[in-house]
Amino acid sequence: MRTELIFRALADPTRLRIMRLLGSMELAVGEVAQVLGQSQPRVSRHIGILCDAGLAERRREGSWVFLRAGANSGEAPPLSRAVAELLVEAEAVDAQFAEECRQDRRKLAEIREHRESEALAYFSDHAEDWDELRRMHSSDEAVEAALARALETRPLGRLLDIGTGTGRMAELFAERAERIVALDKSLAMLRVARAKLQHLPAERVELVQGDFGSLPFAADSFDTVLFHQVLHFAQAPATVLAEAARVTRPDGRVAIVDFAAHQREELRDRHAHARLGFEDSALAGMLDAAGFEPTAPIALEDGELVVKIWIAQRRAAERELAL
Repeated sequence: MRTELIFRALADPTRLRIMRLLGSMELAVGEVAQVLGQSQPRVSRHIGILCDAGLAERRREGSWVFLRAGANSGEAPPLSRAVAELLVEAEAVDAQFAEECRQDRRKLAEIREHRESEALAYFSDHAEDWDELRRMHSSDEAVEAALARALETRPLGRLLDIGTGTGRMAELFAERAERIVALDKSLAMLRVARAKLQHLPAERVELVQGDFGSLPFAADSFDTVLFHQVLHFAQAPATVLAEAARVTRPDGRVAIVDFAAHQREELRDRHAHARLGFEDSALAGMLDAAGFEPTAPIALEDGELVVKIWIAQRRAAERELAL
């Protein structure tokens, strides 16, 4: 029966376009509707057919629904993966389909660029009081102490602080790390961080402008990669974690401090959050797919929102090849 549903689902050109969009990244239903230029109810009907056939999966987050291709699931059936490969080949040989897919990706890029611009504007507007905004959600002191304990089991080596903001994490770990590279996309944030870190030796701390989706570093450059209250700003967190894995040395670690999954919808508009926290299983799956071995998370429940710390170690190259 599933085979019949799959072929019925593939009998519509709009659903083929949706499948190609989902083949590249996880998307919200509203984003798919904007790209296709169709109403959300109509797009939702198409998505329902794809989900019934096992070609797509839905995940609700507050009032938003996110979609991913079934072939991207860790337990994807072989037929779903075969369909994804077939659509890649179809785009390569069918000029009209390829042009439709190209236009869809261009529109998607415009939508994402607009959202990223809004987030960047938010950072710039709130650069100087960002530390205070963090205190609205949890205790910085408790989180910092727990993070320091979680990372004290081995040397930090070369540390990359992604989304450094005001530079607080770089300041916290400056004495323990061999060298810290503090990266942020916002020039306004980097100005604040530079002022905070100016007392540290220049050879120990480097500030770099860059985007977490395309890190300006060579592969295997860092022993420790840190995301402190940053990953919830990512439209595609799995892609961001894959990029973090690229620059992490084999057996190096990634540390993620972020919110547990919650329903505080207003954080999307007020604070530009793309994700309302993370479920343990979802984040563990993304870490595993990126080449990390996650450990059990640490939960701090003394704040308005639960803060969690996830630590994972990058698999050695020979172990990745064996999997």
